Amino acid sequence: MADHSVEITEGCRLPVLRKNQEHEDEWPLAEILSVKDISGKKLYYVHYIDFNKRLDEWVTPDRLDIKKLQFPKKEAKTPMKNGLPGSRPSSPERDVKKSLDLHVQSASATSRGKTLPTPVQKIPARSFFASQSVQKEFMMNELNMVKMFQNNSPRCSTVYLLPGEDSQDSSDGIPSAPRMTGSLVSDRSHDDIVTRMKNIDCIELGRHRLKPWYFSPYPQELTSLPILYLCEFCLKYLKSLKCLQRHLTKCNLRHPPGNEIYRKGTISFFEIDGRKNKAYSQNLCLLAKCFLDHKTLYYDTDPFLFYVMSEYDSKGFHIVGYFSKEKESTEDYNVACILTLPPYQRRGYGKLLIEFSYELSKVEGKTGTPEKPLSDLGLLSYRSYWSQTILEILMDLKSENGERPQITINEISEITSVKKEDVISTLQYLNLINYYKGQYILTLSEDIVEGHERAMQKRHLRIDPKCLHFTPKDWSKRGKW
Repeated sequence: MADHSVEITEGCRLPVLRKNQEHEDEWPLAEILSVKDISGKKLYYVHYIDFNKRLDEWVTPDRLDIKKLQFPKKEAKTPMKNGLPGSRPSSPERDVKKSLDLHVQSASATSRGKTLPTPVQKIPARSFFASQSVQKEFMMNELNMVKMFQNNSPRCSTVYLLPGEDSQDSSDGIPSAPRMTGSLVSDRSHDDIVTRMKNIDCIELGRHRLKPWYFSPYPQELTSLPILYLCEFCLKYLKSLKCLQRHLTKCNLRHPPGNEIYRKGTISFFEIDGRKNKAYSQNLCLLAKCFLDHKTLYYDTDPFLFYVMSEYDSKGFHIVGYFSKEKESTEDYNVACILTLPPYQRRGYGKLLIEFSYELSKVEGKTGTPEKPLSDLGLLSYRSYWSQTILEILMDLKSENGERPQITINEISEITSVKKEDVISTLQYLNLINYYKGQYILTLSEDIVEGHERAMQKRHLRIDPKCLHFTPKDWSKRGKW
């Protein structure tokens, strides 16, 4: 459908054929982010409007519907400065490119084995984490006491939520601003052409080849390669298979560095200090950025702990996923970034990572919450985990001395280490809360009960607290970490 007489430039919008493997092909509206010419043939990098950025791709002209081409709107005139026209305003794109140049020099230093300065100029980029909707009208001061009893149906139960003494602890669970220190942090203030485009075509990690979803600031000389090779044990990036093979003869690691704090069957967790194992932590952040959007990548990993989950076989411990965690969090975050690598997704590993983060919080004697906002995939995983965990508590309640069993929101939070705001938002998400005769009532219908039982039957991977060997540290007494 392309008309070569019409020049398609960056910023234009038009329908583009998106080849969908699950459904019929469709023509969603897309924005042209970049144009390149290869041997006289043009290619267009498109972002499908209202679709996740991980679906962005290079397309050929025959997939463009020129008839519905929309040209970009004209930009506003250059603003006057000090009453004088012609003063050149700061350009976000120029700032990003300068920042990117700083990063490329630093990353190249890493590849030569040199220590990076701390902190390095941050790279505006985007990440995996999108917003979580938590309704504000259901206040904490109305959710203290929970009374449960079985009604006439053996498959249906009701919970009464009565006013309590927590009126001063009212919160909607949404932090006012994201944390701005560490390795990967929330940042939506920058959205530029450099970081909006995937810059790595393919990554080979052990026996897997991964197609990155998003931009990651690897050294610029490596982004033009058809395949970027990573050592699956130390995560060092190399430009060719020959370089990787030579590296493997010298790399002694067969597991993530740090302390192994959990092992059951073939699953292990390693705790890695971002200060003691800086090179590994930085390489892990670069890899994670390929699959995390709306994040800014920093090279200052000192304030962070990284918990890497691995699967063991005769060749070593292969990375499955990880989550990072601040050594000291004023917002009670028990997870900063969390990722299951694509080859291991939809197999229960994401929920296992979440469960492990709450097991650590239980040992620490704290309630925790993931750093918000969450991504679309992250929100699905957390909602599923919270729902199953809370329903498990409610369904296991038994009456004592013939009286109706009762439990408070605080007690649910203490048992699960899930923060109270997340408990409330989960009850709202499940649509279990009703108001009846002056009381808030939570009804567990037959569908909810059956759905929960089916989900728990499929959940084969669980954390065994007996296999966890973890002693929390008081980082406030350790100076600068």
